[in-house]
Amino acid sequence: MTTPPDVVFLLDVDNTLLDNDRVIADLRAHLELEFGTTSAARYWAIFEGLRSELGYADYLGALQRYRLNVERGEGSDLRLLQMSSFLIDYPFADRLYPRALEVIERLRSFGPTVILTDGDVVFQPRKIQRSGLWDAVAGRVLIYIHKEQMLDSVQSHFPARHYVMVDDKLRILTAMKTVMQSRLTTVFPRQGHYALAPIAAAAYPPADIAIEQIGDLLHTDMRDMRVTQESP
Repeated sequence: MTTPPDVVFLLDVDNTLLDNDRVIADLRAHLELEFGTTSAARYWAIFEGLRSELGYADYLGALQRYRLNVERGEGSDLRLLQMSSFLIDYPFADRLYPRALEVIERLRSFGPTVILTDGDVVFQPRKIQRSGLWDAVAGRVLIYIHKEQMLDSVQSHFPARHYVMVDDKLRILTAMKTVMQSRLTTVFPRQGHYALAPIAAAAYPPADIAIEQIGDLLHTDMRDMRVTQESP
């Protein structure tokens, strides 16, 4: 029987390793430029409604719903369906935070690195692949609807004595810490609109470790994450 590693590093994607706020800003600008403010506003209204239903961002799902609304006479411009090419071909590697890949390389010298993220089954894997993150973690990728509710599955896929979760959402970190207790070290990069929202920050206890940007993990003492230099 294989002995589990001392530590596994669990890494979120959006606004943790990749600047998703910039992706959305680019998409907003593209929709308004190519299809007009009315069609763009209709799409984003559908997008937000679907996110409330699902609990995660589903860009292509919102596009499908937009098409159905147009077919029912509730929309205005089927040309907006062309935005799917913009999303599928988007240069996500250009939106990685500075030194994100170096951070993954450093962490994996201490233990396996795993992408743990929420999202749909088409666009989120595409984003992870085109950004280079899939290869950086050697295909160790888990995508759930609500990852904080899937901790048994995570631990089954990647057993370890200890885990480190890096995520820009204190809500997620708090939920995971409540379940895993001392077996989890939480790391909170203050990046993106979720992390910087004062209300969200005040609603949850602080993470075990807070950093200003993902690149700071290149200089963080591994002992602070309960990782020793002797770890694999």
